[in-house]
This record gives sequence, structure tokens and C-alpha cells, in this order.
Amino acid sequence: MKEDTVKQPSVRDASTMRIGLALGSGSARGWAHIGVIRALAELGIEADIVAGTSIGAMVGAAYAGDELDALEQWVRALNWKEMLSYLDLSLLAGGFIQGEKLMEFARRHARDVRIENLTRHFGVVATELESGREIWFRDGPLLEAVRASISLPGLFAPVKLDGRWLVDGGLANPVPVSLCRAMGADVVIAVNLNGDIVGKHSRRRGIRSAKPPVSKNEEADFWEKITAQLKNSLNERKDGLLEQLFGENHNAPGIFNVLASSINIMQDRITRSRMAGDPPEIMLTPRLSHLGLMEFDQAAMAIEEGRACVERMRPALEQMLKGF
Repeated sequence: MKEDTVKQPSVRDASTMRIGLALGSGSARGWAHIGVIRALAELGIEADIVAGTSIGAMVGAAYAGDELDALEQWVRALNWKEMLSYLDLSLLAGGFIQGEKLMEFARRHARDVRIENLTRHFGVVATELESGREIWFRDGPLLEAVRASISLPGLFAPVKLDGRWLVDGGLANPVPVSLCRAMGADVVIAVNLNGDIVGKHSRRRGIRSAKPPVSKNEEADFWEKITAQLKNSLNERKDGLLEQLFGENHNAPGIFNVLASSINIMQDRITRSRMAGDPPEIMLTPRLSHLGLMEFDQAAMAIEEGRACVERMRPALEQMLKGF
């Protein structure tokens, strides 16, 4: 698939055309969605319909509920120490992170509203663990739907809703163009965070070295910090096992490197397949292959690249606007 693409929308009465924004999965790369939304607004493009998968569901919920300013302020100030404070680590809950602390934080700082009461039409994608079916949330409690959508397998514990165990929506629909269309969008702008990531995760340390000098603690890999915290929470007898699970040597990659690279491959392949069958009118692809799976403290970089990818597609976006 080409990196940034445009498809001509069908001709209809401009007064009835509705713009859909499909915000894709991609973990820490998802803060780029904020930059995309800001840059589109500056061009006069506001979505009538928003659909989100995983991190796209989180940002989309803030946008659809007029809470994007608060979210951007929080993520720009986020650092790795604060991130660790939201993590309740466990080896027994279906994922390394249970997510309860994160939900407590969300309830304190976000409006726990129903999806159907948001300012914009909004939909969330999750995946049913037992069947692999794609599950759409277009009504019901907002925070519960978002929590299900971000349940990245192996990292976040799955969520049980209405008798079903749900995991990350990116397993079934990484860029939810189909949900936008089902909700009535005539023109869909999609944001694909997975277009340039395959094969890049394992090389990101070399790329990151171009950043300005930082302290030794800040320079350490996020996964090493998670490993240290988890090891300290268990008794000494388990140290040997954990070293084998989380360690990385010259002969084999560590477990989190395998996890991140596998998720990258999966989402890239699924996205290509889904987009071939139902391409959006405009595809935006931020270039963030150098950003690691859990580098949520790099929001400024991601947001700026979100803006940049809109600028690269500005001629196509302006051409689209002429149809309105």
C-alpha cells in the first residue's frame, strides 16, 4: 500500500456529505492522532463521525467528547515515572498490566459518559477473544469500551463486558474505515500508524541515539524499567526465571522485543488486507517507525509528526474540500 493515498469521493450533494475520521491502533504512536486532528481543524476539516481502534479509541473519545485539550495537556507532560505509577503489574491476570489503576485515573480526569451522548458520532472497535469477531461499540459506557479496545494481548489484561472477554481492536480492524462507513460517513480520512513499522522496532535504539543527550535513567529502555519493577515485586526465587523471560542476549531477542515486533507484523498485514477491500478516500500515514511500542512519554514528537503527515497530504485534502 502506498504511504499516503487519496481516492476520489463519489459525487453527492455537498450539503449532505459527512466526513468520517478513522483513527488506527499503534500504541505510543497514537499520540500522532492529536496532531492530525489539530492540523485538519486548521484546514477547516472537522469530522462528523469518528471511529477508533485501541489508542485511536482513546484519542477519538477525547475528540468526540470535546476533551482533546485536556488529553493533549496530559500527554505532553507525561514522563516514564508517571507512566509506571499507573501500571498494576501481574503475571496472573491474562496480561502483565491489569489496567485498574489506569481506569481509576481515567474516571478521575475524564467524563464517564455514554457514547451516544458525545458531541460527535463515535464508535469503538474491540475483538472478542473466544471467536475473534470484531465488536463495535456505538452506545453504552464510554470508558468501558475504550478500556476493552486498548487491551493489547500479552500486555493489558482482557476485559469482560456483557459476558464476553474482549481484547485490542487492532487484532481485527487496525484502521476502522468500515465502522466509519457503517455509521454513515460519505468521505473517510484514515490514519494508519502501522505503515512503516515492520522490521523497524529492533533497530530503534540506533535511531534514538540521534536525540539530544539525556540522563542515564531516561535513556534506559522502558521495558527494562517494567522488568525491574516486576522483578522487585516477586520473591527472590523467581529472579532466574524472570531473567530468562525478560532478558536479551546476543543469541536471542527478549520477550518484549518479540512481542512488539510480532504485533507490528500482524497489524501491518491486517491493515493492508482491510484497506485493499475498503480503501478510505484519504490515507494519512505518520512516519514514526523509530518510536517504540510503549514510549508514551514521547508525545511531542508524535504530535508533531501527526501535523506533518497532514501537511504532506494538504493538496489532496484541499482537493477533497472543493467537493464540499
